[in-house]
Amino acid sequence: MPSVLDTLAAHSDNPSSFLALNSGNTYFRDHRFDGACAYLTSGCHVFQFGGPFTAPQNRARLLEAFVAHAGKRLVAVQLQRADAELYAAHGFTVNQVGASYAVDLSRFTLRGSRFVRLRNKISRARRAGLEITETHAGEDCSELDHLDQRWLRDKGRHVKELRFLVGQRDGPLQKHRRLFVGRIDGQVVGYINYSPVYGSRPGWLHDLSRRRPDAPPGVMEALNATVIDRLTQEGAGWLHFGFTPFTGLDPAHEMPGASRMFVRFTRLLAQYGESVYPAASQLEYKEKWAPHAVLPEYIAFLGKPRLRAVWRLLRATNAV
Repeated sequence: MPSVLDTLAAHSDNPSSFLALNSGNTYFRDHRFDGACAYLTSGCHVFQFGGPFTAPQNRARLLEAFVAHAGKRLVAVQLQRADAELYAAHGFTVNQVGASYAVDLSRFTLRGSRFVRLRNKISRARRAGLEITETHAGEDCSELDHLDQRWLRDKGRHVKELRFLVGQRDGPLQKHRRLFVGRIDGQVVGYINYSPVYGSRPGWLHDLSRRRPDAPPGVMEALNATVIDRLTQEGAGWLHFGFTPFTGLDPAHEMPGASRMFVRFTRLLAQYGESVYPAASQLEYKEKWAPHAVLPEYIAFLGKPRLRAVWRLLRATNAV
């Protein structure tokens, strides 16, 4: 049977699907066909990431088999619209929980008045002496480890690093990702790790990123702009900025049978939930690049949504 990575490359149409390969995840496979469901267990709940990864004609069968395996406390997160429709048809309560953002590199340009502020920030970082290099798997990344620690300390002593719904920078799969590091006077001031994206909008996912707290303004923008130039030259199709919860919420995106209680809950978190997840600052950064596609993403509960399951999901991701 193909590896989970091969399965994702062949069948995934979720821009964040590479995160399914994070360490700590478990995989359900069905011997009848090539397919996989990625999940983790927290307490008595099972949290599935990204829907069933398999050929279209097998998606319903794989979901049915996984439901039988996982039990009644199954919650699926970061579902695309096609997934949402499939889960709703199989008795799940499905609600929009956020959106993901993507730039079509064939159409992207930093020219024009709308990007004046962004160009100014990029120029400021470059005038400060920013140098950008690509770091390859197996190279010494101790400087980046120290930056991670400093970045986390700056967030506050009670803050933990998010997991499950965000990418990783180490392990054997790093050879499939691309890591770009910014330095000033030889000192690391920031980095961005990019993961491959498969499916109908293939390209790269702007995934894990870190910035030194005292880095000059524009460091991350200059890093990403440099990578965009590189990816465009290489013929990449899309740059995805990934999922941001509690953003892009729109009644037009909701599924029939969506929970009204959960709609109110997500709207409250969108308005007051910065302590849970910094959605506003994440969205501000992504919108700087004028994304060409804004894709609604969904959460699906087997049966009715339960706040205990949401709380358990937040704990599983280290959001609280």
